Amino acid sequence: MVRNAKSPRTPRRSNQTPPNTPTEKNAAAPAPAAVTRNALRARLGTKKRFVALAGNIGAGKTTAAKLISQTLGFELFDEPVIDNRFLRDYYAHMQRWSFTLQLEFLIRRVEHHELIHKVPKSCVQDRTLYEDPEIFAKYLHGLGNMTDAELDLYFEYFQRLSKGIARPDKVICFDVPDVNVLLQRIRARGREEERGIQEQFLRGLNGYYASFPQVLQKKYGIDCLTIDVSQMDIRSGKGRQEFLDRVTTFIAQ
Repeated sequence: MVRNAKSPRTPRRSNQTPPNTPTEKNAAAPAPAAVTRNALRARLGTKKRFVALAGNIGAGKTTAAKLISQTLGFELFDEPVIDNRFLRDYYAHMQRWSFTLQLEFLIRRVEHHELIHKVPKSCVQDRTLYEDPEIFAKYLHGLGNMTDAELDLYFEYFQRLSKGIARPDKVICFDVPDVNVLLQRIRARGREEERGIQEQFLRGLNGYYASFPQVLQKKYGIDCLTIDVSQMDIRSGKGRQEFLDRVTTFIAQ
């Protein structure tokens, strides 16, 4: 099972006594990060929410999912990539392993949806279930890496396995139009199996991602927020705060 839930850290409290405070009890003020975290969580209330991240390879979904989990207190469901038994073979020989890999991802993501339905707290999922049928399976078929029969069989499995499962309340789509930015981020994270990813492959995926928010809304009835993260560093500072503020506002709607 590829569930990776991470709970937020306990905020650190300062032991320093601020000037000009009463001497009865010198309780330290919460750290700024804790104040921000508490304020954002208060905007969401206690209702359980299911949020998923979507975007091309290297867009920053994993970083964003972890940030949402740590800051908003959501249970994290990582993308089943690192322990995937077929991923290395897939990148080495896509025509042989595309169908197998897509089935593997389908099964694991459906498992996530089933677990998310049972978990009492809000959840965030790194990559949506719907990117595989609407983007990757179609694109790999178009490249000749899946036959017509394999694509048809994949969609039969998708229809059966996804029937009746809980859908995300909201999806956050990361847009990175410049594939050179994606390549830089892929190289920076250094996953061995991704070393051979080429610019043209990412460019083709971007073509499908351009219409994916509309597909989510029209076909699946899922509300979607698109954010251009080409120049946004969500890991710290202004970019982090701007991202969290936009996401919290969107989730709370």
